[in-house]
Amino acid sequence: MVTPKPLVSAIICTHNRDRYLGLAIDSLLAQDFADFEIIIVDNASTDQTRSVVESRLKDERLRYIYESELGLSVARNTGAKLAYGEILAYLDDDAIASPHWLKTIYNAYRGNPRLAIAGGKVTLIWTDGITAPEWLSDGLAGNLGAYDLGDTVVKIDRPGLTPRGLNYSIRKSFLDQIGGFDPNLGRVGKNLLSNEELHMTNLALQTDWEVAYLPTAHVAHHVAPERVKRQWFLDRGWWQGISECYREQIAGEAGFGQFRRGGERLIRGLYKSIKLAADPAQRFENLVYSYGQIGYLIKALQGMVSLKRS
Repeated sequence: MVTPKPLVSAIICTHNRDRYLGLAIDSLLAQDFADFEIIIVDNASTDQTRSVVESRLKDERLRYIYESELGLSVARNTGAKLAYGEILAYLDDDAIASPHWLKTIYNAYRGNPRLAIAGGKVTLIWTDGITAPEWLSDGLAGNLGAYDLGDTVVKIDRPGLTPRGLNYSIRKSFLDQIGGFDPNLGRVGKNLLSNEELHMTNLALQTDWEVAYLPTAHVAHHVAPERVKRQWFLDRGWWQGISECYREQIAGEAGFGQFRRGGERLIRGLYKSIKLAADPAQRFENLVYSYGQIGYLIKALQGMVSLKRS
């Protein structure tokens, strides 16, 4: 007897996050959607990740794979290759999915054959007595994963509104069409490279696929204590700038225009940080933005030098 393939493959890519991983897995095991599998991609973890997964392997829906090559995009591609479902639903290892998360995602794809990417609302979980500091703006909260475009379905028409990677789904046939997640984008170990989802949305929109925000595909995201520090946000901004430069290089948008764009953004950010000096949240948000543009400009310069040498 041939076992039918699941409709959805839920994938958690994890690296040294055993503290939260069990909660993420349990939220998937509690879904009110029946036809799915769970794949845990252990991306070179050195903590108790394997033990956390093995304690739950009695559930036949759950599979574990160890991926030794570090990198979020690498891990996502590994999970996709192993997946049996046509719809791939990626949940972060420190997030908790609402009970109807998978059902909402599957129904969206079933109702729209041109839907390539979809993601839902993300709220933040503050633990360990931590609260949002006064210098944390709504914009910077997005760096912690917060994502809310309202309470109705939104058809995404520009990459800047793309769903967050911690609550992210993609049609496998589309992922295969574009050759998978680009390993030059996405977090690798402690570096904070990003923009892989933005790049994917850009590719989808360029090829007449659709991208959607699904408000009821809700996920809650833990705020780790080490992230509630100004330096973490500055580092995140720096890597955001580098990531944008990488994305432009991949998309064929690199060149001297990067110096104009980066310079204008740097000046705009510094101006706003001075103009809004009385508002600690807006002041810091614009400083982070400006700091990121310095990273962007340095990477653009390095790219130009490399191009000339070749």
